[in-house]
Amino acid sequence: MDTVRLNQRLADVVPYDPKYLPADCMLSANESPYNIPDDIRYEIRKKLKRLDFNRYPDPLANELRDLIAAANGLERENVLVGNGGDEILFNTALAFGGPGKKFLNTSPTFSVYTANAFLTGTEVVDIPRLDDYRVDELGILTRVAEGDIDYIILTSPNNPTGQLVSETFIRHLLESTDALVMVDEAYGEFSRMTCRPLLGLHKNLVILRTFSKAFSCAGVRLGYLLGDADVISEYLKVRQPYSVDAVSQLIGCTVYENRQLFSPAIQDIIAERGRMMEELQTIEGIKAYPSDANFILVRMDDADVAWQQLYDQGILVRDFSHTPLLENCLRLTVGTPKENKALLKALKRIARTRRRDEGND
Repeated sequence: MDTVRLNQRLADVVPYDPKYLPADCMLSANESPYNIPDDIRYEIRKKLKRLDFNRYPDPLANELRDLIAAANGLERENVLVGNGGDEILFNTALAFGGPGKKFLNTSPTFSVYTANAFLTGTEVVDIPRLDDYRVDELGILTRVAEGDIDYIILTSPNNPTGQLVSETFIRHLLESTDALVMVDEAYGEFSRMTCRPLLGLHKNLVILRTFSKAFSCAGVRLGYLLGDADVISEYLKVRQPYSVDAVSQLIGCTVYENRQLFSPAIQDIIAERGRMMEELQTIEGIKAYPSDANFILVRMDDADVAWQQLYDQGILVRDFSHTPLLENCLRLTVGTPKENKALLKALKRIARTRRRDEGND
């Protein structure tokens, strides 16, 4: 046969594309600009020499679960480790969504949430954010009061807009519904805020974290979930066996045992974020939105043109200029001081050229 029977439900699905292109300054994917510290890399290499590559890994990554649990005052049963946060997000839709189920989304936010809902046949109920990109607290609470929402994801800080969600609101929401409420804290280390104190008080709360950002492990693919043991057991029913390989588990344990060594880089990124915000606010034609993450969302006219002009100079940022509710927006990852200087210089050059061209009209 020269044809294949395809799933027509996927006919209109566009694969997730992070627009990962080669560039001198990679400021598009919210990665840390700093590699794992040398001391940790040396320790990883030593451990790899003793690893039995011919054996299957621990299917649940229990050593890493124990380390994370101890650091958070929890038990192993309160922790789930996944192949990046992405696996855990998909498993959320599998375990708590499906035909006849409803997911509450707060666009604009991470597009994978709604993609997972579609793939699992889950209905999406969208409560758009306000004009300043804060969540519509009243709108969410009003909709949740109808009693038919099955799970909710709140990203704090939000990607790609950068804002935290109020802990007071999260507490109120948890008290108002029996739906699963996931707080995605992928960028939490850059905000110095967490809703971890609420975990023991609300069975319907789960907290998603990742090694990809603050811990410089985007290439390793490790994420983890904190939650009630009964809720974690629901995830265990749908997760793929051996989804976290032995090498990733080894790296994850070594990184987590030495996580204090990442503090200087995190502090540098936070300081650079503040410096970038100050300079961005001086560039005519650019509106920079406040951020508690390791990126800054900006709005400018003809942002797609500016994206190309930046890329032509070797600087890759994320283009959201044609995304609903993010029209004419670019997301700028905070890089090294050298990378940030190059980005700001290029943006200022673009702004000057536009002013000159407008003056010649």
